[in-house]
Amino acid sequence: MSKLEQVLILEPSGELKFKGPFTEVVTSNLKLNNPTDKRVCFKVKTTAPRRYCVRPNSGVVEPSSSINVSVMLQPFDYDPQEKNKHKFMVQSMFAPEGGIDNETMVNMWKDADQTQLMDSKLKCVFELPPEALQNDLDAAKEAKEVAAVPPVKPNIPKPSPEAKRPVTQEATVAVKAVNVGSSASDSDMKKVLDECRRLQAEVSKLQAENAQIKDDGLRQRKATPSDNQTFTTEFAPVAQRSAIPPVLYLLAALILGFILGKFIL
Repeated sequence: MSKLEQVLILEPSGELKFKGPFTEVVTSNLKLNNPTDKRVCFKVKTTAPRRYCVRPNSGVVEPSSSINVSVMLQPFDYDPQEKNKHKFMVQSMFAPEGGIDNETMVNMWKDADQTQLMDSKLKCVFELPPEALQNDLDAAKEAKEVAAVPPVKPNIPKPSPEAKRPVTQEATVAVKAVNVGSSASDSDMKKVLDECRRLQAEVSKLQAENAQIKDDGLRQRKATPSDNQTFTTEFAPVAQRSAIPPVLYLLAALILGFILGKFIL
């Protein structure tokens, strides 16, 4: 069965025009005319319910009368290159006999016979004044150009090999200095080694003498009474002679350090 033809006359009949700028609410008026001798119920629907506010969005048009419906477009960022697909539909049907309140209206549309419904569709058209349209076109073009520019990467200098391996570099310099020093003069190194051997022999000789003195002291303590022992006088020579090895060590360290420092520098 074909649908019933719409009995309401809509003004405008095919388009709802909204004139910008769209930085604030823009209202378009829709007039519903009922040329029949019966009451007609109507209901307004849209494909974008969050973008519009409709007052009234439903009601009854008395016979041979009309009603104005205000369609309010909410503010938004308008893009003139974006295709608008918003649409409205006005459904209608003949009202039943008797009074109609809000609850009756809701139940009536809920239980309505789909074959008795009539509808008309309107598309939304957004219009801008010529100067505003040009400004929006320029702004949209500029935004696209900015978006097309690749982000600039920060120029962060790479760390040098010396900064990455400070310890290794210093160690390499030290090794090179030691190699240069070691190959400077074999004769000087031989002299240092001979001096060290001589100092070691002297230390060994002093240690032997010290041990001999200790043995002599023990024998003397065994031969004399303990009351006549004088430990201070007995150990004085040992203290004088035992002070010699540290001096020799110090002298050897100074000589060796001087020669190695000369090689490295």
